[in-house]
Amino acid sequence: MALWRSPVRARYGPRKGQSNRLSFFIFMFSMYILQSITTDRYYIGHTDSLSRRLEEHNTGLSKYTRNYRPWRLVYSEEYATRSKAIMRELEIKRKKSRKYIEGLIKAGERPDTTES
Repeated sequence: MALWRSPVRARYGPRKGQSNRLSFFIFMFSMYILQSITTDRYYIGHTDSLSRRLEEHNTGLSKYTRNYRPWRLVYSEEYATRSKAIMRELEIKRKKSRKYIEGLIKAGERPDTTES
């Protein structure tokens, strides 16, 4: 049985130096495309923290990308829910087209989609 996880993560209580008021943070999910600097390969994925995930790829913590380091972020899109980020990731992967990926990067926007 899988547990359902909300796209909104809340932290209750004050942080150091803050007043005793309720605080919460909304996390966005990202679909991203990385490019290997050494081999010119692309990697498509999703995450809730781009900076952390890029660091994981570049330090060898990701099994698939370990042998093609270093990586650089070339494209990303933000979504309110993990499921939308995954759907977009799979949409790009299904096309299996380097030309399509390079078109996304060059245009800097999402063609063929109207919802974020």
